[in-house]
Amino acid sequence: MTQIPILFEDDEIFVINKPAGVAVQGGEGIAHPLDEEFSKQVGFKVYLVHRLDKETCGLMVVAKNPKAASKWIELIASKQVQKEYTAICFGEPLINGKKQKSGTISGRVVKKNGRNEREQAAVTNFTVEEVRMVEIPVFSENPEEEVSKLLPITFSKIHLKLGTGRMHQIRIHLASVGAPICGDDKHGAFKLNKLAKKHLKIKNLLLCSSKLTIPMDDGKKRVFEIPLPEYFEIKEEN
Repeated sequence: MTQIPILFEDDEIFVINKPAGVAVQGGEGIAHPLDEEFSKQVGFKVYLVHRLDKETCGLMVVAKNPKAASKWIELIASKQVQKEYTAICFGEPLINGKKQKSGTISGRVVKKNGRNEREQAAVTNFTVEEVRMVEIPVFSENPEEEVSKLLPITFSKIHLKLGTGRMHQIRIHLASVGAPICGDDKHGAFKLNKLAKKHLKIKNLLLCSSKLTIPMDDGKKRVFEIPLPEYFEIKEEN
């Protein structure tokens, strides 16, 4: 496993840039989780204070000791730490049947615990930063025919702030308003994912924890922001 980039370090925490495809915590069938591999990298045990989905990349806070972990878990729970995300989606968000450049999604999400399920309130605030249309060729299923058509696909770049932090909340909420995240193989648009993978080389979930604001001991706040990985760029076939 390659080295995990460290953007900031003090006596209590690291701020890191987690690559996509890395699970933050070990479990059945999970090899090389972040909590184990990053501990090896820095030479001592680290402690998770929040999580990102395995396929989500971007900024995370990791604590250096149990006392710091307790402090930062509380800071995150009390919303003194602000996490912001960027997603590349198919389509544009529809609220009450109308395209919206910004708004709030407040649909409930289901949390599973073994065989039990319960609904949880969830709030996601979004702003559409960019919209573009890409045409991809779709060929006839008949191999004897060479006729194809150009299928226009709309993509939107969406900035997100969470009012709550439920599992898969962003993915579920964006799919519920007609703007599923590109590469989401669980809550997304499966046919569009297949076309995008074939023609646009989109293989990853295009969701990034791109901005993080944390409180400092002097009462000020520090902001970390990272550029999106190169694979977030939608490139048409030549």
